Amino acid sequence: QLQASGGGLVQAGGSLRLSCTASGNIFSINLMGWYRQAPGKERELVATITYGGSTNYADSVKGRFTISRDDDKNTVYLQLNSLKPEDTAVYYCAASRLNTYNPRQWDYWGQGTQVTVSS
Repeated sequence: QLQASGGGLVQAGGSLRLSCTASGNIFSINLMGWYRQAPGKERELVATITYGGSTNYADSVKGRFTISRDDDKNTVYLQLNSLKPEDTAVYYCAASRLNTYNPRQWDYWGQGTQVTVSS
């Protein structure tokens, strides 16, 4: 129901674009977003976008990452610029009916896509 793609290996300072395509009934849900999880760390919020297009970012990615959505394609994007080694993680696309940033309360999760940033 959520299909993520676009991860890969990139050098520090490089860019990637992640895509998440959702089935129609999920795409119209209240909140879409991206989380990430690095080895040995908890899953953390990266960015969210509401059905109306309002966005929210983790402080660590503000000014470098951009979340957007294409309603015609039922797809949410995460543009990752100026990547740093500490951005290395598995990135998960997710959807929530609630307006919450607690990952345990999100309803749908994609399979994850690996982003690796080399120094």
